[in-house]
Amino acid sequence: MQTQEVTLPGQARPKRQTAGLLQTVSNLLNVQSTWVVCAMAFVWLGATTGLYPLLLPDEGRYVGVAWNMLSAEQYAVPLLDGLPFFHKPPLFYWLTALSLNVFGVNEWAARLTSVAAATLTVTLVFWFLKNQVNQRLAVLTAFILMSAPLLFGASHYANLDMTVAGIITATVIAGATAAFRCERGQAYRGALTLAYALAAAGFLAKGLIGVVLPGGILFFWLLGRRRFDLMLRLLWLPGIAVFLLLALPWMFAMQQRYPGFFDYYIVYQHFERFLEKGFNNARPFWFYVPVLLALTLPWSVHLWRLANKRYWKNPEHAAVRGLMLSWLLVVLIFFSLPTSKLVGYILPALAPLAYFIAEAFAVRLSVKDDRGALKAYTLSLLISLAICVVAVVVMVGWPQPGTKGLALKLQAHYQPSDKIVMLERFRYDLGFYLGEGKTSFVVSRWDDPELKHTDNWRRELYDAGKFDPEAGSQLLISPEGLTAKLCSEHVVGLWLIGDTGSPERYGFLKTMETEIQDGKLQAWYVPAGGALSFCAGMPKAGQE
Repeated sequence: MQTQEVTLPGQARPKRQTAGLLQTVSNLLNVQSTWVVCAMAFVWLGATTGLYPLLLPDEGRYVGVAWNMLSAEQYAVPLLDGLPFFHKPPLFYWLTALSLNVFGVNEWAARLTSVAAATLTVTLVFWFLKNQVNQRLAVLTAFILMSAPLLFGASHYANLDMTVAGIITATVIAGATAAFRCERGQAYRGALTLAYALAAAGFLAKGLIGVVLPGGILFFWLLGRRRFDLMLRLLWLPGIAVFLLLALPWMFAMQQRYPGFFDYYIVYQHFERFLEKGFNNARPFWFYVPVLLALTLPWSVHLWRLANKRYWKNPEHAAVRGLMLSWLLVVLIFFSLPTSKLVGYILPALAPLAYFIAEAFAVRLSVKDDRGALKAYTLSLLISLAICVVAVVVMVGWPQPGTKGLALKLQAHYQPSDKIVMLERFRYDLGFYLGEGKTSFVVSRWDDPELKHTDNWRRELYDAGKFDPEAGSQLLISPEGLTAKLCSEHVVGLWLIGDTGSPERYGFLKTMETEIQDGKLQAWYVPAGGALSFCAGMPKAGQE
């Protein structure tokens, strides 16, 4: 499709000038440009994702669930310590389990799903803008996106946020492409079918927001254009059937297997958690505005150039500009409403934000100050890339606390028949680094009445245990249950995993020798056999 450069009303178009480095890059991308951008994004985003350990708690939790499913060869049900874990949908776990199975149990494979989702975002935004606006704006936006510290960081983080953001981006682009093709009298139902299929993938990636967000973006975009006819055309019954066929079977299977699943997964996780105020990470309504601006520096400083009426009244490519505005505002407002906010939630807003930043440069490159605009763009790109590289260096040089070191030391002593006992904390990443998929005993006060009002690892295991009460009662044990287990005949060796403060909470550990220590983490070994020699005089757990 032949397109024109962006100009402001009332200003003459100058002769086309060679825009130095930018024009060279644009020319190189002309042949098979979308695949070139895809390859560049994947190499840049994925090259350093295996250089540092999993971050806790999120990476350990979500990768741990995928590893648990893979090692148990149980792919239908997400498993946390062998217990059904329905806090989140299964798509990320399926993709990560596949990656671990193909590429091995390592950090690079664990983060590959996030890298792929970020690459998908960059590639599809480039393809869409190349076809709907022009090559120059597409190139500008793609490099802004792939170098933005927020997207780079999200691609290096194995949780659900980048995955759902990539799928939402794909859904919006497929739906908008269908709308534009319909307006031009072209065949559009293939793109529309893809949009509904992607919405189903979004639902399986993070629930209803995978449908609500792209649907809301397209709705308000068409509403602003008063294209009610397109709204009706996009509400296509065969497309809805495709969505239902892909999105519902897993839910129905889980409801059949675990009564109460629907109430927990849909009513509680989707609605009550969205509206309640008792969860972690409470933030003010305006939280995401400074987050977006700060984590897209230095690019975001150029947004001020769009603060003029002529830009917003420019009729050229107004439909695309309106889509991006609806996209940015819907995501920003939707995630600002709940009290609980995490940085990763706002990732779906990155694509439209990058577009607006790119337009600030495209206008300058089209009408005036060509060299100055190119210099500012190049400098911002170099600074942004440097921020990303420095972030990786920091993560490699100063890794966050985890159990990798302990697990590597434990491998030399651990026997296949041994069992792990975790004291007062579930170590999400231990099984991953130990290369062991067996369940662990987890010791805590599971009868604590305050547990139901928390939002942490204990609540996750407690909720999971309710879906499999038999397994939950065996794995989730009290301090007194641990005492009984140690002082009765046990046919397997037990590795007690705690920290330097554990002997103060479990006095009997003071009589035992620490077998392995890594930083604050410690491991004590109890060999298989009868009751321990000190059991007769052992104080109760929690006493000295």
